[in-house]
Amino acid sequence: MKREVIVAALRKNPEPWDIVVVGGGATGLGAALEAVTRGYRTLLLEQTDFAKSTSSKSTKLVHGGVRYLAQGDVSLVREASVERGRLAHNAPHLVRNLSFVIPTFSIWENLKYTIGLKMYDWLAGRLSLGRSVHISKAATLEKLSTLKKERLAGGVLYHDGQFDDSRLAVNLAQSISDNGGTVLNYMQVTGLRKDEFGNISGLTVRDTLNGGEELYINTRAVINATGVFADGLLEMDNPGAPRSIAASQGVHVVLDSRFLPGHNALMIPATSDGRVLFVVPWHDKVVVGTTDTPVNHISLEPRALEEEINFILTTAGQYLVHAPQRSDVRSVWAGLRPLAAAKAEGHKTKEISRSHKIIVAASGLITIIGGKWTTYRRMAEDVIHQLEVSLRWKQTESVTHEMPVHGATTATNWDDPWYFYGADAAAIRELAASQPDMNETLSEPYHIKKAQVVWAVREEMARNIDDFLARRIRLLFLDAREALRIAPAVAAIMATELNKDNHWAAAQVKAFEQEAETYII
Repeated sequence: MKREVIVAALRKNPEPWDIVVVGGGATGLGAALEAVTRGYRTLLLEQTDFAKSTSSKSTKLVHGGVRYLAQGDVSLVREASVERGRLAHNAPHLVRNLSFVIPTFSIWENLKYTIGLKMYDWLAGRLSLGRSVHISKAATLEKLSTLKKERLAGGVLYHDGQFDDSRLAVNLAQSISDNGGTVLNYMQVTGLRKDEFGNISGLTVRDTLNGGEELYINTRAVINATGVFADGLLEMDNPGAPRSIAASQGVHVVLDSRFLPGHNALMIPATSDGRVLFVVPWHDKVVVGTTDTPVNHISLEPRALEEEINFILTTAGQYLVHAPQRSDVRSVWAGLRPLAAAKAEGHKTKEISRSHKIIVAASGLITIIGGKWTTYRRMAEDVIHQLEVSLRWKQTESVTHEMPVHGATTATNWDDPWYFYGADAAAIRELAASQPDMNETLSEPYHIKKAQVVWAVREEMARNIDDFLARRIRLLFLDAREALRIAPAVAAIMATELNKDNHWAAAQVKAFEQEAETYII
C-alpha cells in the first residue's frame, strides 16, 4: 500500500476500472474486497482516512443485536449472528468472545432475559459464541465486582463479540491490496462523468495530499458507500435526488478499568431513553455507551453533546459502586449512524433488510446505506450481487465467507499490547530491533514505540498524525491527553518518513490539538 506509487500509476494508466468504490469505511472496504475477490479490477477511494468517520466510532461490538430481538426482528438478528461468527473466524486477531452480564432485579426479569437470550443462541446456530445461562446474585457479583448489590436478584450471562473497528478497517484495506485491488485515502470525488446514454463512465477526483491535483478515472461501475455522506454523491449524480440518510449520533465515554475490572461486560437492557447501554472492557480501559440523538448536521468530527455525556455518566452511576464523574473520562467521542431514511421517493430502492438498503439510480450509480460493522461482509455480498443484476453483468459467486483478513492468526495473545497487529506483529518487532532508535518508547503506559509510527507510514498508508494516533493505534480514543502529549514526537517521525519539513510537523500538531480538544471534557 505505497500511496505515492499508486497515485503515480493512476496518472499514467487510463484503463477503465471494473468497479470504483467510493468510501473507505466498513461498507466500502467490504464492497471493494468482495469485488476484487470475485475477479473485478477494483479501486477504492476515501476522501479522508480509512474509517475516519462512523466506522472508527462504534461500540466495538460484533453482535447479533439483542435489542433487535426484543423488537421482534428475528431475521436481522439471525443475519447478524451468523455474520458475527464468520467475522470471529476470519479476523481472530481482532475479534474476541466476550461474556456479557445483564443484571436482573426480579424473578420475572430472570425468566424474560434467560428465555430471550436462549433464542439469541439458537438463531446463531453452529456459529454461536457460547451458551446463555442464568447466574446467581453471587456469581453476578463475581463477574462484575463493581456492580451495586442493592435489589440485585441475579443475572443472565450471554456471549457476543468484541473487536477493534479501525484496525479491522486497516486490515481490510490491506486485504484488498493483497488480492490485487487498489485503495487510496485522501482522494476526494469532485465529479461524475457520464456517456452519451447518461450512464456513469468515470469520476473526477482531487488528491488532497498533493496540492489538490485533479485526476480523471474511467470505470464501468461506481458504488456509493460513503455512509452519512451518501446524499452528496447522490446529488452529484442527480441534483433532484431525495434525501436517503437520516443520521443519528452515538456517543461513548472511556474510563479507567477500575470502574469495571476484569474481562466481563455489563449490559444495561432498559435505560431511561429506551436504549441499551454497554459498559465494555477494551484495551485495558472501559467503553461506556451509546446514545441515540437525531441530528441534522453531518460532519466528519461531530461533537458529543453535554446532555449525552451526562446521560451516560448518570446511567452508569446507577449500576456501578463508583459512579463515574466528568473528571474520570479519559476520552469521549461522537459518531454518526448512517440510518436509511424512512422513504426515498424517486429511487428504485431494494431493501435487503432493515439494516441496509441498496439504491439503483438511472445512471447506474449503486448506493448502499445503513448497516453496521457486524454485517459488513453480507452487505458487500448483497451490493455486488445487486450491481451485477442491475448492470446485467454475469453473475459471480462470493468467496469471502471463510476468507481470513490480512493479519489473521489463531495464536492471539490478548495480554500482548500489540495483539491487534496479528501476524504483522513479528515484522514490527523486527523493525523495532533493527536499529536502536526504532525501539524508542513514545508512551510507556500504552506501550507505543517509534517502530509503530514508521510501520504505519510504510505499510498502513498513515499520512498524518491523526491517522496514527486515532486509527492505527487507538490512543486518541483511549486517552486523549496522552495522545496530545506524544503528538510532537509522532509528527517528527512521520515528517522524516514522508520527507516533510518542520513547518509540516508544526501544522500537524496544531491541527491535531484542535481535533483532540473534542475528545476531552
